Amino acid sequence: MHTVELLEQVLQVAEHLGYGIRHEWLGGQGCNACEFGGRKWLFVDLAVSTPEQLDQISEALKRDPGVHLLNLTPSMQKLLESGRAA
Repeated sequence: MHTVELLEQVLQVAEHLGYGIRHEWLGGQGCNACEFGGRKWLFVDLAVSTPEQLDQISEALKRDPGVHLLNLTPSMQKLLESGRAA
């Protein structure tokens, strides 16, 4: 699967988990997930490449306990599997 398609899918997972998504120019500081105002937010840094965005968003979602409760496609499971119990 192409990186752009994976990025679109991982952003859909984030939305399903309740994240608001903001695409911002962050000067290469990277993508970040946070919570404020009672809502989860994911900031996507437009200054980094698509593969970097995918890696950074995936790392942020791996830390969300809800991601492991979702019925994910095999490609998303592989991408977001870190931290699962064996």
